[in-house]
Amino acid sequence: MRDVLRLLRLSRENWRWGLAGIGLSVGVILANVGLLALAGWFITMMGLAGIGNRAIDYFTPAAAIRALAVLRTVGRYLERLITHEATLRLLARLRVWFYEHLEPLAPARLQYYRGGDLLSRIRADIDSLDNLYLRVLAPSAAAVVTILLMVLFLLRFSASVAAVDLVGLVLAGVAVPVIAQRLGRASGARAVAVRGALRADIADSIRGFGELLIYRALDRHAARFEQSYAALLATERRDARIKGVSSALSTLLMQLSMWASVVIAIPLVSRHVITGPDLAMIGLFVLASFDAVAPLPGAYQALGATLAAARRIFEIVDTRPAIRDPAVEAPSPQRFDVQVSNLRMRYAADEPWALDGVSFTIPQGGSLGVVGPSGSGKTSLVNVLLRFWDYQEGAIEIGGVPVRDVSGETVRRLTAVVAQQTHLFNTSIRENLLLARPDAAETELHAALRDAGILDEVVDMPEQLDTLVGEAGTRLSGGQARRIAIARAFLKNAPILILDEPTEGLDAASERTVVEALARLMRDRTTLLITHRLQALRHADPVLVLEAGRIRTDPARNVHVASHQEVVRSQG
Repeated sequence: MRDVLRLLRLSRENWRWGLAGIGLSVGVILANVGLLALAGWFITMMGLAGIGNRAIDYFTPAAAIRALAVLRTVGRYLERLITHEATLRLLARLRVWFYEHLEPLAPARLQYYRGGDLLSRIRADIDSLDNLYLRVLAPSAAAVVTILLMVLFLLRFSASVAAVDLVGLVLAGVAVPVIAQRLGRASGARAVAVRGALRADIADSIRGFGELLIYRALDRHAARFEQSYAALLATERRDARIKGVSSALSTLLMQLSMWASVVIAIPLVSRHVITGPDLAMIGLFVLASFDAVAPLPGAYQALGATLAAARRIFEIVDTRPAIRDPAVEAPSPQRFDVQVSNLRMRYAADEPWALDGVSFTIPQGGSLGVVGPSGSGKTSLVNVLLRFWDYQEGAIEIGGVPVRDVSGETVRRLTAVVAQQTHLFNTSIRENLLLARPDAAETELHAALRDAGILDEVVDMPEQLDTLVGEAGTRLSGGQARRIAIARAFLKNAPILILDEPTEGLDAASERTVVEALARLMRDRTTLLITHRLQALRHADPVLVLEAGRIRTDPARNVHVASHQEVVRSQG
């Protein structure tokens, strides 16, 4: 119930759309019931008139039947339009809300989740929440209102008939859905978990298809998929059996209620309490009244899966970010030198120090190179500088302002990053560049591309700036994708620059072109260059050598950093 209330609070902005949808649902149900009941009354009355028992006003009921038919058709269209609009608005709100809570968790908290699993939550799990309003809340509210109105109508003819219809509707609209919900809760939750895992496996397999092919692991992954599909099919078969039984129970209750109402009403005809056409109308009215509760068993059976999906979303949303911004932010730095003092950082209390007593200074407009083997702490250094992870001891200051006194957004606004894995989205070159500065003019885009050394190549492309780069930039070469990322950094024009293995994975020719672009980018910017490629390293001086989270020192000279020439000599 807490999950339902939480989702309702998130949808309160669309309450007018929700109420409008419920109102139209009530109108459609009443029009449908009235149409069938009035048609039964009219046909019976016409039959009696045909054998000469009585005269009737033909035009009024005929016009009413036509009006109800039109009202039902138009009302059904409007009801679907409004309820789906309300649902789509809710899903859009949920996606924005989910992303707003997801973004502060990256990357520290999200490292424990697979990318395919996160994609499944933000797409499939949120999509499944459409059941809550569209299939549960709106039909349930409409059923309550229409049941009260229909019972009040039947009371005009017979309290016993009204009681029979009320009991049947309560059993079909409350008891059967509750049983279906309880029987389907476990299988629904399991189906959501299996679907999420299956989507994550498929996404990871597509992303790593080349590696799976090289290591001949495709058959093993296919076997995993088959096992997941088998488990999913088992839950769906169980759900289908539950749905069949609940549908049969609802139909049985509908038929029993109709026949019971007819049996009760027959003596009323003989006593002239009601007429023969009223008898036909009552029987068909009771039969049609179950239209109000017909969708509820299936909806409540699916509620278990809906709430399981909601809990998967809330699990992410309720995660506490690794970095908390200060309650009152200090003024933004006016200088852009970087001072790191006795920095110690580790990812968990029981893990070794990833950074252990690291200290250095980068003057404004100066540069510092960082080298070291894998696991030496280079990536950890970037993480704490960008406020992705927090540190336990020491201090980091930008222009004399501790980074803990400003928000992570402020730190990242002052910093541009070019990394080995800089992401390009599956859209145009223009849109990828505008991520850095959405209001940039086309001349500014061209200038950034020129500084990055790729303008001529972009201009030669058939679509130029509107050329699609493909998923993760696959339509571009490695060097082109890296220079697009450099152009994005030029466009951002941040005073601090972090280069994290910017030339890794490039061939010699592409590396030379990228290094030339990086040299232009580094000019007058406070730069931290992390690399083990000597061609890039010649643009940074001094060079800090990390080993196991510590700065390597020379005891004889008591120095903590080396020059570029010393690094070259040490590497052979």
